[in-house]
Amino acid sequence: MRFIDEVRIEVRAGNGGGGASSFRREKYIPKGGPDGGDGGRGAHVIFTATRDKNTLQELYLRKRIIAENGTKGQGKNKHGRMGKDIEVFVPVGTVIRNEEGELLADLNEDGASAVIAKGGIGGQGNARFATPTNQAPRYCQPGLPGEAGICHLELKMMADVGLVGLPNAGKSTFISRVSNARPKIADYPFTTLAPSLGQVFMDDGDGFVIADIPGLIEGAHEGKGLGHRFLRHVERTRLLLHLVDVAHPEGISIHDQITEIEGELVGYGESIAKKKRFLLLTKMDALDDTLRNEVLKEAEQYDLAIYPISSVSGEGVTQLLRDIYDEVVKIRQYELEHEADKEKPVTTRLAVPEQVIEPTIYDDEATRQP
Repeated sequence: MRFIDEVRIEVRAGNGGGGASSFRREKYIPKGGPDGGDGGRGAHVIFTATRDKNTLQELYLRKRIIAENGTKGQGKNKHGRMGKDIEVFVPVGTVIRNEEGELLADLNEDGASAVIAKGGIGGQGNARFATPTNQAPRYCQPGLPGEAGICHLELKMMADVGLVGLPNAGKSTFISRVSNARPKIADYPFTTLAPSLGQVFMDDGDGFVIADIPGLIEGAHEGKGLGHRFLRHVERTRLLLHLVDVAHPEGISIHDQITEIEGELVGYGESIAKKKRFLLLTKMDALDDTLRNEVLKEAEQYDLAIYPISSVSGEGVTQLLRDIYDEVVKIRQYELEHEADKEKPVTTRLAVPEQVIEPTIYDDEATRQP
C-alpha cells in the first residue's frame, strides 16, 4: 500500500429536514388543530483516530465525504428521521485544517474523536407554533444546511524517537536491529521512501516507539528532496537520534554531515530545533583504532551526547538503548507534570453553505385549512 500522509478532501454534513405544516383531519373532529412534525437533523461527519491505520490512503482515493440529510416532518406529529452520522477512521497523529489553514482537530491519541462537519438542524413543524391566541398556525420552518468545505488532513507520526541523517547514514539498518521494523536496506541512497515505525522492547517489558525518516539533503526544509515532506513526522517525537556515517562512501566529513543536518532541522522550525538529540557515529566497525580516535575527537566539539555504534556488530547499541529509554521516560514524566500548561488549540468550524444562519418562517399555501 502506498504511504499517503497528506490529503485534501471535500466534507459535507447533511442538511436538516424541513418541518411540516399539517392539521389533524378526522371524522367527527372538526377542529383537530395543527399536527405538523419536526424535520430530522442532518448527519454529522466525525473523524476518529485509531492505531489500526497508518496511512491516509483510503481518503486519498475517496476524495469526497457527503453525509445523509435529515428527512422532512409529516402530519400526525411524525418527526423526520435524523441522518446517520458518518464516522471516518484516520491514523493517530492526524491534523485536520480547513481551507484557510485554521485548525479543526488534532487527533493525537487513540480513540480521539472530533465532529468536523455538523449536520443542519431540522425545522420545526407548525404544531410547535400553536398558542392560545394563534391556534391554527399555517407556517413551519425549513431545515438548516449542514456545514461543508474543503479539509486538509496531514499525518504526523506518533513516535518517541526519530532518526535523522543524510541518505545512507545507516538509519534503516539501525531500526531493523533494535526494533520490529523491517524497512528496505540497500547500498544506495534513498532506499527509504516513506517513514516507518518500530517498537523497541526493553527487558522490563516496557519500551518506546522509533520512527525511521527518509534521508535529508541540503535545502530539505525548503522543499528539496524527500526530507521536507517527512520532516513533519519528527515534530511530535520526544528525542532525535542524529546518525552520521563515519565511513561515508563519498568522503563527506563528519563536520559537514552534522552541519548540513543541523541546519535543516533549525531551518524547518523551532519545534524541531529545540528537541534533545543524541549523535550516533554509525559504521564504527569499518574503522581502525587510529581513525576511531580521530573521529571521536572531531565529534567532541559538538554539544551532543556521542554514541559510537555499529548496527552490524552491535557495538554500543545496548547502552544506547538504555540511555534512550531513560531519556524518553524523563520527558514523558515532564510532559505529564506540565500537561495543564499546554496551550489548547482554538477549534474553528467549517462554513455553512449559502450563509444561512437563522431559520425562516414561511406559509404553506398548499396546506389544507382547518
